[in-house]
Amino acid sequence: MPQFKTSKEAFLECERDGFLVKQEEIDRAKIKHMLAIALADFEAAKSLIPGITKQSLQWSTIYKLCYDALHQLAEAFVRLGRIKSNNHQCLFAYLCEKHPELEFDWGFLEKIRTKRNGIQYYGEPTAYEDWKSIELQLNIYINTLKKAIEEKLR
Repeated sequence: MPQFKTSKEAFLECERDGFLVKQEEIDRAKIKHMLAIALADFEAAKSLIPGITKQSLQWSTIYKLCYDALHQLAEAFVRLGRIKSNNHQCLFAYLCEKHPELEFDWGFLEKIRTKRNGIQYYGEPTAYEDWKSIELQLNIYINTLKKAIEEKLR
């Protein structure tokens, strides 16, 4: 079982192991596309929610779509600072350590990352209750990143 790391521990390990890569240029066109795709995933997930029963396995799909939207927005945001992360944990650790103004909670990011990995790699389904426990905070984080990216692109 993997051991829980603080955001600082994860960040330092990611830096040491070369998982946070400095980019030469900011590819604004790519970042705009990443933003558009992330928002499309998020909107698709939101449009599916009203038709899903509480017992449906589709909550895993909603969870993954929204997680992917958050991940894509986080990736776009750090690319605006000429950084690329080679994995999700390093990306989130970078956000927490280098952008405290976002006020993101490391524990929450680790919770949704590991839950998404359970769905994606281990066939662990997500229930309606799992979704409801993260929905509000996830929406806030997605909107926070969306606004921050749009401001930096101006």
